[in-house]
Amino acid sequence: MSGHNKWSKIKRQKGAADAKRSKAFSRILKEVTVAVKESGPDPDGNPRLRLLMQNAKGVNMPKDTLMRAISKASDKDSAALQELTFECYAPHGIAIFIECLTDNNMRSVANVRSIMNKFGGTLGTNGSLGFIFDRKGVFVLPKKADMDMEMLEMELIDAGLEEMEVDEEYITLYTAMEDFGAMVKKLEDMKLEVENAELQRIPNTTKALDEESMRKVLKIVDLLEEDDDVQAVYHDMEIPEDFDAE
Repeated sequence: MSGHNKWSKIKRQKGAADAKRSKAFSRILKEVTVAVKESGPDPDGNPRLRLLMQNAKGVNMPKDTLMRAISKASDKDSAALQELTFECYAPHGIAIFIECLTDNNMRSVANVRSIMNKFGGTLGTNGSLGFIFDRKGVFVLPKKADMDMEMLEMELIDAGLEEMEVDEEYITLYTAMEDFGAMVKKLEDMKLEVENAELQRIPNTTKALDEESMRKVLKIVDLLEEDDDVQAVYHDMEIPEDFDAE
């Protein structure tokens, strides 16, 4: 699974730069709304909500903000959100997969189409990028000095661990999508702190571009990520670790 660590680092750096904390909060709060409407406001009986509460803690969301969102979503008259996905191609053949949560499908479609058209991209049909991305469970844990990495890896294999990558600050775990729930439960049982856990779309291969072309594609990615309806943007462009996006 070479390249995953590079990808997860990009996601985290983008997450720190991307997130403008208000955007990170907005994404989690929207998912909280969906989770509560699907399975109720009690985290003990709602694994998705329990996971989101954990992710909210990871981005230092105030508890009051989270609890207000849970309470609001419990109101049967509050607006429901719909999940939408868009499969697109940016210039130079770069695949872009967009996940949205929206209360207005027409607005979301119009906004995505406008951005893609403006920068020479195209909207594809649903399923057209299925062969490019694999949906994986990705778990980010803070690295602690007393952790035995070999023992940890052995413990997690039974829960579906496919790969574990370690850097100076974080441990990143990867599972198949169908093993996501088993890994959530295993980490809970082991009482390990998880900073973020989510399903991501990981590219099977990446494409290298020259710097000018990379910047043009990243402009599209940035504009998409800034849209209020967009939850996540994935692409298959290779970004060198020494690349300065500023």
